[in-house]
Amino acid sequence: MDTPSSKTSTTHAVGELREWLGERLSTAPAVREQHGKDQTWNPGAPPDAVAFVKSTEEVQRIVATCAKHGTPVIPYGTGTSLEGHFSAPFGGISVDLSGMNRILEVNAADLDCRVEAGVTRKQLNAHLRDQGLFFPVDPGADASIGGMTATRASGTNAVRYGTMRENVLNVTAVMANGEVIRTGSRARKSSAGYDLTRLLVGSEGTLGVITEVALKLYGIPEAIVSAVCPFPSVEACCNATITAIQMGIPVARIELVDAEHVKAFNAYSKLDLRVTPTLFLEFHGTDASAREQAETFAAIAEEQGGGPYSMATKEEDRQKLWQARHDAFWATRSLMPGKEAFATDVCVPISRLAECVTQTQADLAANGLYGPIVGHVGDGNFHVVLYCDRQDADEVRRVKEVYGRMIERAIAMGGTSTGEHGIGTGKRAYLEREHGGALAFMREIKRAFDPKNIMNPGKSAAL
Repeated sequence: MDTPSSKTSTTHAVGELREWLGERLSTAPAVREQHGKDQTWNPGAPPDAVAFVKSTEEVQRIVATCAKHGTPVIPYGTGTSLEGHFSAPFGGISVDLSGMNRILEVNAADLDCRVEAGVTRKQLNAHLRDQGLFFPVDPGADASIGGMTATRASGTNAVRYGTMRENVLNVTAVMANGEVIRTGSRARKSSAGYDLTRLLVGSEGTLGVITEVALKLYGIPEAIVSAVCPFPSVEACCNATITAIQMGIPVARIELVDAEHVKAFNAYSKLDLRVTPTLFLEFHGTDASAREQAETFAAIAEEQGGGPYSMATKEEDRQKLWQARHDAFWATRSLMPGKEAFATDVCVPISRLAECVTQTQADLAANGLYGPIVGHVGDGNFHVVLYCDRQDADEVRRVKEVYGRMIERAIAMGGTSTGEHGIGTGKRAYLEREHGGALAFMREIKRAFDPKNIMNPGKSAAL
């Protein structure tokens, strides 16, 4: 596969793009740095220029220009991803899609909509609220729909509503040759041809630039009950979760918060929770069914030593609870001034969850590392935020070793190196361990779609 172009070729591409983008093509150092570095200790790399686009046609023209010069194209949404997805190790043009923020259509009767890639999940749900609808995929950050699609995001509601994989009907994308395609129809199922939608969902910008997304929608539940339940151990939290899932309780959210996170929440979000491993839960349905689900889980929790169990039905109380959960990264970071964060996730079969979490905790303790754990435990996914002083070579070594063992542990248990953060630049080394010979076929797909290797090179399975 070709390597990305020289700086001379990129300079020519920048010059051509400036002729018609004008001030919407920025080479300012601060703008370039912002578009090349995420919020974690991934080193990042700035692009040569940032193009602020307003339409699919503009993206098409940019990609065509970059294809002519062999210049890399790096899609950028809101910059909330955590695995170096939008860094530019070979330079090139960052295509900022945040200005493509129109909601193009809502088909309430069919429970679907179509939006531009720069629409954020909060923007979409604010628009849908008056129609009694919502989009459930909630990664915590107010990410763009295009970015969530490209990284196959999920979040707190995935245990009931699924991930982006289950909720994207089709995408419009600009491919490496400058051609615009739509990958499917509004139909809920199809057996016509290859499933290009699922191929582009999770492709991390390495096959094309997603500019529009059609999504499934859901009716806002009649009743929502949230609950908090402390437990004596992380293992007890996990065992209660496993029992609830195996019993078929349609829990909408079930989030593990370890004791370190509870301590951080109390300080950062002004909560008053007991400092012990805790589950945050949410149940959707009618008044009767939501309460029945909550009460059934309370009985399960009691068998595992959990309690006291408290429920919240008022919206302001529920919002405060879930905002604290979404602020988990910032809450723990406030306790670790001067250290850099290294956020990561793995996912395992739910029957191995307690074992994987407790072994990871033991490894952290044995190496004297601060690594609070939080997770979407209903589907076996958990996150660790490792904190490290980059100037301390021994601590850096220990963090990297614990990180590697956690990923190897998850894969050995039949899991994956990442449940929702994606591969980006951070986890490419583990793809072969996880996929074996299938990785070669992923690379052949990359070559077929992008023979010049201009689409977000150096990420995921891209060479």
